[in-house]
Amino acid sequence: MSSTALVVEGGAMRGIFAAGVMDAFIEQEHQPFDFAIGVSAGASNLLGYLSKQKKRSYQIITQLGVSKEFYNLGRFAKGGNLTDVRWLSDTSLQAFPLDSKTLFNNIPFYAATTDIESGLANYFRVTPDNMPDVMEATTALPVAYKQTPCFSGGCYTDGAVADSIPVKEAYRRGARDITVILSHPLSYNMPESSSHWIMKRLLSDNPKVAETLKTRATRYNEALEFIRFPPSDAKIRVIAPPEDFPVKRLTRNRSLLDIGYLMGLEAGNQHVANRQGTDSFTPEECSACYG
Repeated sequence: MSSTALVVEGGAMRGIFAAGVMDAFIEQEHQPFDFAIGVSAGASNLLGYLSKQKKRSYQIITQLGVSKEFYNLGRFAKGGNLTDVRWLSDTSLQAFPLDSKTLFNNIPFYAATTDIESGLANYFRVTPDNMPDVMEATTALPVAYKQTPCFSGGCYTDGAVADSIPVKEAYRRGARDITVILSHPLSYNMPESSSHWIMKRLLSDNPKVAETLKTRATRYNEALEFIRFPPSDAKIRVIAPPEDFPVKRLTRNRSLLDIGYLMGLEAGNQHVANRQGTDSFTPEECSACYG
C-alpha cells in the first residue's frame, strides 16, 4: 500500500527556510504524511514540526545557531570543533524543551546518517532512547566536528555526505506522494568539488567517508533529477526557496535569517493553499507549488 512522506534537506543555516515552511504547516494544521525523513538541519527542523512547537526551530537557529559556542573559527584553528553539534542539540533541549509526548505519538520520523565504515547512508527511526545520538550523528559534519558519534553497533557522520535529499529512500519505503523541502532554489545543481585531495588527506582515518564525499555532487544531482522526473507511479511536490533567497550555509546575520524564515513561512502557506484549492499558482508564481 502506497503512503505519503515528507523529506527535508539540511543545509546548515539555510535550514531557516524549512523552519518557516513547517511553522506554516503547524499553523495550518497541515500534516498529511505517513512518515518523515530528515537530514542534518532538516532532521533538527522536523523535531519542532512533529512536536507541533511553532518557532522552536526558528529560535534555535537565530539564538543558538549564531552563537560562538556553536560556530567558532578560532576554536577550530586550535584543533577544536568548527560546529559543536552536540552542544547545540543538548542546549536546544534545555532552552526549548521538546513536547516529547506529541513528538513520539506522531508519525514515524527517520534521520539519515552516513556509516563511516561503509560510506553508505543509514536511516534511523528516532526514538526517545536514541534521539540524542541520532541527532548528533545526522549533523556531525566531517572535519568540522571532531567527535565521531558511535551507537547501535556503528559509528556515523553527517547524513548529507551519503544522502543529502533522501527522496529515493522515501520512495523505496513505499511513499508514492512525497513532499520535499529543499534548501536551494529549484534551478540549483551541485557543482563537482575540486578539493577531493584535501578531504582525502583530512579524512585519512575515514577513507570511506572521503570516497563518499567525492561522489556527493553526483548523488545530489541524481536526487534532483528523480524529483524533476519522478517514476510514473509517484507524485513529488517540491517546496524550494526563491531565487533571491539570501541565506548561505554559514550566514549568521539575524536580519538575513529573518528574511529567509519569512520566505519559508510564505512558501509553506502558499503550498497549503494550493493543496487545499483555495489558491492556484503556476510554478513561476510559486516555487512552493511545484509538483
